[in-house]
Amino acid sequence: MKILSAAAFALLSVTAINTTAVAQNKDYPIQPVSFTSVHVHDHFWEPKMEVNANVTIPYTLQQCKLNGRVDNFLRAAGQLSGDKLSDFPFDDTDIYKVIEGASYAMQVKKNPKLDKYVDSLITIIGAAQEKDGYLYTFRTVKAAKPHEWIGAKRWEKEEELSHELYNSGHLFEAATAHYQATGKKNFLNIAIKNADLLVRVFGPGKLQEYPGHQIVEIGLSKMYRVTGNKNYLDLAKFFLDVRGPKGDAYNQADKRVVDQHEAVGHAVRAAYMYTGMADIAALTGDTKYLTAIDDIWDDVTDKKLYITGGIGATGNGEAFGKAYELPNMSAYAETCAAIGNVYWNNRMFLLHGDAKYIDVLERTLYNGLLSGVSLSGNRFFYPNPLSSMFQHQRSAWFSCACCISNMTRFLPSVPGYVYAKNNNDLYVNLFMTSTATVPLKTGKVTVEQTTEYPWKGKVDLAITPNKAAQFTMRIRIPGWAKQQPVPGDLYSFNTNNTLPVTLLLNGSPMNYQTEKGYAVVKRTWKKGDKLTLLLPMPVQKVLANPNVKDDRNRFAFEKGPIIYCLEGPDNKDSLVQNIMIARNALVKTQYRAGLLNGVDVITVKGVSTRRQLNSDSLIKTEQDVTAIPYYAWANRGPSEMTVWIPYENNAVTPKPAPTIASLSKVSSSLKNTRMFNAIKDQYEPADSKDTNYPYMHWWPKKNTTEFVQYDFDKPYTISSSSVYWFDDGPWGGCRIPDNYKLFYKRDGQWVEVKNTTPYQNEKDKMNMVKFEPVNTTAIKMELRLPADNATGIHEWVIK
Repeated sequence: MKILSAAAFALLSVTAINTTAVAQNKDYPIQPVSFTSVHVHDHFWEPKMEVNANVTIPYTLQQCKLNGRVDNFLRAAGQLSGDKLSDFPFDDTDIYKVIEGASYAMQVKKNPKLDKYVDSLITIIGAAQEKDGYLYTFRTVKAAKPHEWIGAKRWEKEEELSHELYNSGHLFEAATAHYQATGKKNFLNIAIKNADLLVRVFGPGKLQEYPGHQIVEIGLSKMYRVTGNKNYLDLAKFFLDVRGPKGDAYNQADKRVVDQHEAVGHAVRAAYMYTGMADIAALTGDTKYLTAIDDIWDDVTDKKLYITGGIGATGNGEAFGKAYELPNMSAYAETCAAIGNVYWNNRMFLLHGDAKYIDVLERTLYNGLLSGVSLSGNRFFYPNPLSSMFQHQRSAWFSCACCISNMTRFLPSVPGYVYAKNNNDLYVNLFMTSTATVPLKTGKVTVEQTTEYPWKGKVDLAITPNKAAQFTMRIRIPGWAKQQPVPGDLYSFNTNNTLPVTLLLNGSPMNYQTEKGYAVVKRTWKKGDKLTLLLPMPVQKVLANPNVKDDRNRFAFEKGPIIYCLEGPDNKDSLVQNIMIARNALVKTQYRAGLLNGVDVITVKGVSTRRQLNSDSLIKTEQDVTAIPYYAWANRGPSEMTVWIPYENNAVTPKPAPTIASLSKVSSSLKNTRMFNAIKDQYEPADSKDTNYPYMHWWPKKNTTEFVQYDFDKPYTISSSSVYWFDDGPWGGCRIPDNYKLFYKRDGQWVEVKNTTPYQNEKDKMNMVKFEPVNTTAIKMELRLPADNATGIHEWVIK
C-alpha cells in the first residue's frame, strides 16, 4: 500500500478531516485549510491553546497514568503482573486521544520531551497488541473476572457495550495524527495492523455486526486517506450499511441509516455517526446518506439544539430528548457531544458551502464546547447545564474521562476551522487574529487577519497573493448579525432592529452580493489589498420558540457569538435564580481585563424576588445585575447560575419565604452537602421525575436505612410534615421509599412522633402526615430505601 509522506499529508489535513492523501477521484467539494497552515496569535484563542498544550495535555497524561490507563497496556503486554484494570473497556481510548492531542500540539510547537514520552507510550501500546493485530487490553489481560461488558469471544458484545471497534476508531485517529505530526510510522503501523484485522473479520460474507458506539467509521476514513487502502473505506461504509433496523434507537440502530430522519438516542454516538456518513458520502460519491443527514440536521437545529450549541437534553441515555425538550438545570449537553457537533457541522459545510452550518459550529465552539474546560485547564465539565443551584462543579477527573481526553485533542485543531477553499474560492469562516497561507488554483495567497473578536466586530483581512490573480473571497456574515441566532425558528431576538453589516475594500465601503450567507468579492487581487468587515455587536435578548416550555417568559443575553449567564459571584447575595429583568431593559457592556482572563461583561438593572408567608405576591427589590460569558462560569467555585433570565413572575424562582424549613439547618446520612438546600427551596415540582431543579437523593445506595433532619433556628410547635418524593422510574435509579418515620428531639433524645393520620407514601404528590403537636428544636425523617433502588426528595415541608 502507498502511504503518503507525512510532509505531504500535513499540507492536506485539518482537525478530523484530512483531504486527498492519495489519488482519489472523490472528496468534499470544499476543502478545509489545515490548522498547521493557520497560525493564530490573538488574545482569545492563543492563550487557550497554550493552556491546553502546557497544562491540560500533561495533566491528562499524568491522570491516565495515575488512573490505570497506562497499566492496562502494561498488563496486556505482560510487563506488569496482576489483572486489575481501570473501570471501563473504552479507557484505552483516553491514551489514544491524548496522544492525538499531543501530536496536534507538537505540530503547532515542537516539544522534544513530549515527543519522547509519546513514543514510550506507543512502544507500550505496540507490546500490548496481539500478533494478528487485535488491540483491546481488557480481553488480552485475561482477567479472572472479566468486565461484564466483554463477551466470551471477540466482538461478541460489540453491538452492545464492549467498545472494541470504538477503541479501534480512536486508535486510527490518533495514529494518523501522530504520523502527520512527526513523520514516524511507529504508531501508524500498529493502526494498520489492527485495521487489516478488521478488514479480514468484518464485511459482506464475514462477520455482520455494527459498532455499538460509532467512531470507527471516521477512523477508517482517515486511514484510507493516509494509506490509499480502499478496503478501509469499504469497511467504513459496510459498518454504516449493516446498521439497523433491528437494533436500539439508543445507538441509532433501530432503522437503517438511510431511513433515519430525526436525531434520537445517545447524542455523542449520533454526532459521530452523522460525521462518518458525511465522510463516506464525500469519499465514495454515494449521496444516499445525504438526504438522511440533511433531515437530521434540520431536526436538531429546529427542535433539539441548546442556545449554547449543546446537544443531548437528557442524562437518561446521554441522549436527545423529544422535540423542544430542552431543560436547563438537568441539561446534559455533554462536552463530547459539543465536539461531535462541531465535527458534523464542519462536514455539512464542506458538502454544501452554506454559512448556516458554520453559524451552528461557531455557536457551539464559543459556548457549549469551551465551557467544558476550566480557564486553568485542569478542571472539567462532562455535562454542561444551563442553570445551577450550587450542585454543579467542575471535576479534576472522571472515571469515564472521554470528555477530558477529547478536549485535549480538539483545542489545538481550532485554527483549522477558520478557512476553507474550493478551486479559486477562499472561504473566511471564523474570525481570529492569525496568518494563513492558502494554495488556490491561481497560486498561493497569504491572509493576515486582525481582530478583537469576539468582543469587537471589526475584522481586517490583509490579502497578499504571490502574484496578482483573480479569485473570490467569501466572507461569512454570521446569522446573529442578520437577526437570526440559529437557522430556523427555534430561537429569535427580542427586537428586529437589523443593523447594517459593512464591508470595506481598501478603506472604501463596497456593495457586495451574498450567497449562502457569504459576502462574495470576486476581483483581481494584488499585494496590499485589504478587506475590512464591520459586524454590529449590540447585546441581544434571545427568546426561545414557545414550544420550549422551560424557556417561556425568559430571555438569554447574547453579544456577537457569545452567550451570557448570570452567576452568583457577580450578583447580590450570590443569588441569581431569584432575579427578574424586563424585556426592554437597557444594558451596558464593559471589557474587564482582570476578570476571568479578560471578558466583556453586561450590566443591567433588574429586581430580586422573595416569597412572603401567606401570600402569593412577591417582594421585589431593585438591584444591579451582572452577566458574564457562559463559557467562563464555574471558575470561582460552586454557585448559582442561569442562562435563561425570567421577565415574568411565573418564570422566576424567588428566594424562599422564612418558613420553619427554610430557616433550618439540614443534615443527613448523605455526604454530599450540595444537595441539602434542594429540599427547602420551595420549588413546586411538576411530578416526581422532574429534574428541572435540584433534588436530594441517596443513589446509588439501595436497601439501606437513611435519614435527613432539620435543626430549627429556634423551638417551634409542629404538627405536620409533607414530603414530595423524587422518583425517576421506570428508567432511573430512584423510587419512593418502602416506608418512613418521623422523630423529634426531646431532651437530647430522638422520639417517634404519634401520627394522627396514616403516613402517605405515593409519587407525584405531597405526602402529608399529621401528628400530635410537639415543641422541639429538630425533626428527623428516617426512611427505608427499596431493595433494588435509591430514594430521593424534592421538598420537605414542616408546619
